[in-house]
Amino acid sequence: MTSRALLRSATLVTATLLVGSLAACSSAGAPEAGGDTGGTTVDAATATSAADFGGLDGLIAAAQEEGQLNVIALPETWANYGEIIAGFEDKYGITVNSASPDASSAEEIQAAQNLKGQDTAPDVFDLGAAVAQTSTQHFAPYKVETWDSIPEDNKDPEGLWVNNYSGVMSVGYDSDKFSEPKALSDLLGSEYSGAVALNGDPTQAGAAFAAVGSISALNGGGVDDFGPGIDFMGELRQAGNFLTLDPTPATIASGETPVVFDWSFNNVAAAADKPSWKTTVLDGPTYVSFYNEAINKDAPNPAAARLWQEWIFSDEGQALFLGGNAVPVRVDALSEAGTADQKQIDAATFDTDSANWVSPTQKQTDAANALLTERWAKTVS
Repeated sequence: MTSRALLRSATLVTATLLVGSLAACSSAGAPEAGGDTGGTTVDAATATSAADFGGLDGLIAAAQEEGQLNVIALPETWANYGEIIAGFEDKYGITVNSASPDASSAEEIQAAQNLKGQDTAPDVFDLGAAVAQTSTQHFAPYKVETWDSIPEDNKDPEGLWVNNYSGVMSVGYDSDKFSEPKALSDLLGSEYSGAVALNGDPTQAGAAFAAVGSISALNGGGVDDFGPGIDFMGELRQAGNFLTLDPTPATIASGETPVVFDWSFNNVAAAADKPSWKTTVLDGPTYVSFYNEAINKDAPNPAAARLWQEWIFSDEGQALFLGGNAVPVRVDALSEAGTADQKQIDAATFDTDSANWVSPTQKQTDAANALLTERWAKTVS
């Protein structure tokens, strides 16, 4: 499997806040965001590239003057975001305020609406496709310096959103309690009574949306029709095996959620606190999906938000995703530069065959959202 095949196959897709105010740490002599940068007046909130700041150094200076960045829905164990955040803080001396790490994609947008005009509003978003594609009115266009090395199918032409990393839908399970499931039908057995959870509500959370899409593809449907996935979850509920508790690293470690449909990078990370936790990808169509990075158009720290984008899509930032078993969108560029380990790429994709990968288009995502809105609650309640 080559990295180029990976990105060709993963098509465009596809996921009350209170942040404590922290003291800003500004660099001596740095201009204010929106102030004078190298003789140029900059309005950070409307900047569409680093060139508007006179270059990356000007953007860094403006972001350091703001001194902080507000992120939301970024658990430290999710796609290696703990190291990604720490790397940003260390490199630029900017404090990252991380709020509501377990929030869903829909809750990210709601937080931006609720906190609009406040210092604690989120500056940036990390969203599943189902929410990102219906929320573009909340985004500010921006093109990072590595824009040309991001495949065309993985970005909005104006830079409203950009795919940042991908996951593979998997099943995590406590191997001390369960044998490895080999097929969906295994999960209907009495062995899995009250044990099988999704990571969230598929009408709200990108990971759960993808789980239902994956289940559908494994159950005779596919990205064109999520119906068989909803049907299977109804069977799972009727069998008494569907657990409606949202999993977290803590619930996995405690045994409260012993079998979980989730992205492979989340399930692999859970083993750090639960050595018996194993991850498998069921044979058949493999659901692969990208998350989306976007800037809040009402970001209270607009320069820091744009610098965060530059960091996420830099070689250094992208390589850190691989450390969390996620596949960065610029993996081809990293490979060409010699900064990506092919063994890490193979591990992140569980050596699945790209010919078996499925991922919905925007039209398919819209249809799935409509079907889930109509059928999900009455099927699983």
